[in-house]
Amino acid sequence: MRAYRIQHCTGLEGNVEIQGAKNSVLKLMAASILASGVHVLDNVPRITDVEIMRKILVSLGVDSRWLGSHRLEISVPEPEELASRPDYGLVKSIRASVVLLGPILARTGEVALATPGGDDFGERPVDIHELALTSLGAVVEAVDGQLIAKADRLAGSDIVLEFPSHTATDNVLMAAVTAEGRTTIENAAREPEVIDLAQALIEMGAQIDGVGTSRIIVEGVDRLRPMNHRVIGDRVVAATYMTAVGAVGGQVRIEGVAPSNMLILIRKLTSVGLNIEVGEEWIDVIADGSLRAVDIQTLPYPGVATDYKPMLVAMLSIADGVSVVSENLFAGRFRYLDELRRYGANVRSEGHHIIIRGVPRLLGAEATAHDIRAGAALVVASLAAFEESQVNAVDHIERGYDALAETLVRLGATIETVEV
Repeated sequence: MRAYRIQHCTGLEGNVEIQGAKNSVLKLMAASILASGVHVLDNVPRITDVEIMRKILVSLGVDSRWLGSHRLEISVPEPEELASRPDYGLVKSIRASVVLLGPILARTGEVALATPGGDDFGERPVDIHELALTSLGAVVEAVDGQLIAKADRLAGSDIVLEFPSHTATDNVLMAAVTAEGRTTIENAAREPEVIDLAQALIEMGAQIDGVGTSRIIVEGVDRLRPMNHRVIGDRVVAATYMTAVGAVGGQVRIEGVAPSNMLILIRKLTSVGLNIEVGEEWIDVIADGSLRAVDIQTLPYPGVATDYKPMLVAMLSIADGVSVVSENLFAGRFRYLDELRRYGANVRSEGHHIIIRGVPRLLGAEATAHDIRAGAALVVASLAAFEESQVNAVDHIERGYDALAETLVRLGATIETVEV
């Protein structure tokens, strides 16, 4: 098992170029299935989940290769050469694999997909995906841990999502772009990553209106062409560096991400005591280590993303006063609180709320990352903690972060990667 040994950090300084968004690139890779030919994606993060998705695509008959450190070429064959059953074990290993449902079904007329796995922080049902695909004319059933869907030709429909799920919106978009007729998606997700997917589909020849609103209209087309697309910057990774600066102080410029996609988070961090200035594609963060308590609730975009929450909780554990962080999206995403308590953090859960009583300082501890963002939260806590800390199972972190430890070292942190 690999671990990070992290020393107390007295400040971070420098510039960070933010990686491509994990929650965008995985669905863009899935979308490549929709068009035969050679696709090129730029700003692709070198993270474990991308490599897993590459292997899943190989199991379908789709090849890919790196053209540089962050440019990925994907070669898609004709539909009759595509498989409809991606590798069961690989699909189980990442939750984002659920976005394969729409494109595989649209391209081959059938799909058998293992119930996706990935981070363990509560139930995220796939019922919403089944209902949406059924509305487009597919016959969908769950059999032996797999979702099986079939359709000779998908047909446009009016779909109202019970919840603005970004992965359900993604699946409907990818299934509808070549369906016969018009599809209307009501209560669609508005996340920047959904917009990124829609823009890539439009580049491929799809006809989509209402992108970025809660009502999206898709006019089906007969055929799409390959994409040449640059992945947007990862706002969750940007938030991780922002909270790290908040926790230990310093001055960091974060580049390659649009602050317009993070406005409510920026407002909250300003209330906590960070001095933040923004440009079109950069964010300057200045902090002196003195933090004030604040109340935060996770909500669908443009609200505070649930993926920000663990890092915010870690930072707020040393803020002056009592903070309340409410989880309104996913039940059970509190496992990391036990790990934060190892540092001396005074955190507890009450229903879907986290009560944080700020302490003067955290102490060095040994803790274990159980998912991507929980692991990032432990890194933030370790940087702020007095004495050495160790974060175990960092493979979880590297599923979503491209060179997190190396980047923090460049900014002034002392982190050693070890085998334990």
